[in-house]
Amino acid sequence: MDTQTIINILLGLVAFFGGVWVKGLSDSMKSLSLTDKELVEKVQAIELLVAGKYVKREELKAFEDALFKKLDRIESKIDGKADK
Repeated sequence: MDTQTIINILLGLVAFFGGVWVKGLSDSMKSLSLTDKELVEKVQAIELLVAGKYVKREELKAFEDALFKKLDRIESKIDGKADK
């Protein structure tokens, strides 16, 4: 066997194993891409769920008005007690 044949065999083996390695990387990338798509869908579902649970402005305004009315009543009672 001459040196050129040995070099050709070694380069062929390196190319083969390099191809197997690249194929493995490609499969891993496809798997990660699918997992990423699934996670994106889950996060979007959670975002929709959370966005639906926010307090509406009208509800907050009504609560705020009721709270301030109660506080005003308490303040007037305290002022009445202090005057006596």
